[in-house]
Amino acid sequence: MNLSNLKPAEGSTHNQNKRLGRGEGSGKGGTAARGHKGAKSRSGYSKKIGFEGGQMPLQRRVPKFGFTNINRKEYEGVNLDTLQLLVDNGIVTDAVDMTVYVANRLATKNEIVKILGRGELKAKLKVTAHKFTATAKAAIEAAGGEAVTI
Repeated sequence: MNLSNLKPAEGSTHNQNKRLGRGEGSGKGGTAARGHKGAKSRSGYSKKIGFEGGQMPLQRRVPKFGFTNINRKEYEGVNLDTLQLLVDNGIVTDAVDMTVYVANRLATKNEIVKILGRGELKAKLKVTAHKFTATAKAAIEAAGGEAVTI
């Protein structure tokens, strides 16, 4: 080993960028590959998100429609077949409430839960939730259970 064949350890160097603005002899001096004049040639330049070179941007060309209801309640739906699956897996035996939903990641602690009627429920359960669809409530009570609204 001597000075002519020294090189860094494999994988220790990553920087393969062009070295800009390091004199005329490097081939990347002068304007440092930024061209002449204009905003892009200057330091501190950053274009606005969605800027299309002065052309009318997409978000302004496309018409707006509809509205957002500020009083809308967003429910997290839990179906009957999901509750039956919890019973089959031995996770629940008699009662289902918010702690069960949160523990099994069916909802978070701040979400509003609505029980939906997909699938069938064979087990007798006391189901506690914020809302029930008519079919879900009927199916829970038909299986001998109880639907409790929080």
